[in-house]
Amino acid sequence: MRRAALLAAAAAMLVAAGEPVPADQETEHVVTAGETLMGVANRAKVPRVLIIEANGLKAPYNLRTGQKLKIPRTRRHTVARGDSGFSVAYRYAVPWKDIAVANGLNEDAALKPGQVLLIPTLIAAPDTTVPPASAAATAAAAAATATAATTTARFAWPLQGTLRRGFTARTESDYHDGIDIRTPVGTAVRATAPGKVLFAGAEPRQFGNLVVIDHGNGWTSSYAFLSRITVSENEEVRGGERIGLSGRTGQAKGPELHFELRRNNRPVDPTEELPEAK
Repeated sequence: MRRAALLAAAAAMLVAAGEPVPADQETEHVVTAGETLMGVANRAKVPRVLIIEANGLKAPYNLRTGQKLKIPRTRRHTVARGDSGFSVAYRYAVPWKDIAVANGLNEDAALKPGQVLLIPTLIAAPDTTVPPASAAATAAAAAATATAATTTARFAWPLQGTLRRGFTARTESDYHDGIDIRTPVGTAVRATAPGKVLFAGAEPRQFGNLVVIDHGNGWTSSYAFLSRITVSENEEVRGGERIGLSGRTGQAKGPELHFELRRNNRPVDPTEELPEAK
């Protein structure tokens, strides 16, 4: 009886620990004793040069035990009816020009339903610069700037409502690029800041009726699950101007607005850029 209980406990521990991720599916690899870069690349099935570039490695590319390596991987997207270069790029947070290059396409080429696209993984190169002698002064200045920014927020809430789901970084398996705000269908959705409408239309796979606004300096905002769009592409809008009505289109879980902020095409947590909710 005691042996059976011990075996059951051991089995439970194994289940809790989970199976290790196969080498050819890893997105991060911890170097073990005796491993070489070529060996890691072969087992990961990723070209050695991509691992070198993603991690800023220098010749002769010696690895050390315990070192963490980013493993850049390529995803695939099957084009559905209604997909455009913009909607695919927005879905994966990868610039369309990079997707086009990876697939040998002209940036203006029309997409065909059933077409399979390779989606390259973009990994920011590590910062290898040596901090200046006045790093402390620089940090102090940055802190002062951040304090000033919180006093006068750059962006405003697109509407009032209850936060149903928050932002989760793409380093997590169950990532979420924005926030979902519960609100009755037909609530006015307003531009978070002045800008130019980049996209206003249907994105049937995920976002439903979607509006994306360019605010300059690399910043964009998006408003999804809309029941109605009240602006047009290339239109200049003022901060606080109505750009649509909330709804439950796309993959909405109910009457809600999906709202995103991106900087240089990378999602950021909107709640860190918006005024504190009262």
